[in-house]
Amino acid sequence: MEYLDFELPIKELADQLEKCSIIGQESDVDVSETCKNIEKKLEDTKKEIYKNLTAWQRVQLSRHPNRPYTLDYIKALCGDTFQELFGDRGVKDDKAMIGGMGKIGDQTFMFIGQQKGTNTKTRQYRNFGMANPEGYRKALRLMKMAEKFGIPVVTLVDTPGAYPGLEAEERGQGEAIARNILEMFRLKTQIITVIIGEGASGGALGIGVGDRVYMLENTWYSVISPESCSSILWRSWEFKERAADALKLTSIDMKKNNLIDGIIPEPLGGAHYDREATFETVKKYIVSTFEELNKKSIEKLIDERMDKYSHMGEYKD
Repeated sequence: MEYLDFELPIKELADQLEKCSIIGQESDVDVSETCKNIEKKLEDTKKEIYKNLTAWQRVQLSRHPNRPYTLDYIKALCGDTFQELFGDRGVKDDKAMIGGMGKIGDQTFMFIGQQKGTNTKTRQYRNFGMANPEGYRKALRLMKMAEKFGIPVVTLVDTPGAYPGLEAEERGQGEAIARNILEMFRLKTQIITVIIGEGASGGALGIGVGDRVYMLENTWYSVISPESCSSILWRSWEFKERAADALKLTSIDMKKNNLIDGIIPEPLGGAHYDREATFETVKKYIVSTFEELNKKSIEKLIDERMDKYSHMGEYKD
């Protein structure tokens, strides 16, 4: 397990507990009481740290290297039923954006999401989860396929942003994202969106329009990352913590401002502490939400979707 800076007190106690257990196994000394005391202190420390997380600490947790990514969720939800689909039928297949059909129980879903790598080689292969225009066009192609066959869409958002390179702009990055947003507003099937990690800027919005939008507890969703915001306002990354607070990007802030529909709870410490529990919780949200949406006509869903987003940003002094 890798630990973040603010988790160092937890690491120290975990190391103490491990050493205590080793001493008990390798000697005749009874250390059971000592181990119990350390375990209790470890649990209390975890609760104290994780119930008082700052916005910046939640951003750090959303980027934790042990945190599950899109393919981890899809594999856990669908098992061997997932069939990945490739290509935008125009330029190439974007490895940062993955998609395909899979079953949860007897219901088929079209899964679409950004995929980050787990090591240096795969991160380069996946372009660090930053999709090019062809990635968004592939996503739209799969959504249109889902619409044609009456398959509900599930999007899993986890990106530091769309790829900002010159070649991406030359191939129409902004147009591709804008087209996706427009088409998702009027897509004639159910759309469920889950923010599973980072939800940054247009990179997230390109697959982020849904009938229901959920955020995992330790994720963030914003027009810009704290570091970029800090560099623009203060010409330095040193103020990223201040920027994170000001951006109101946490799941709690987003729900308070009615920009999402719900918060999916995570195990104590984050999704990576108990992946199976996280997968099961996300599965329950997807299944129950689909059952709710499936009771409504497509016309009503589209009307509610349009109404929901048109009222975002209203402010009364």
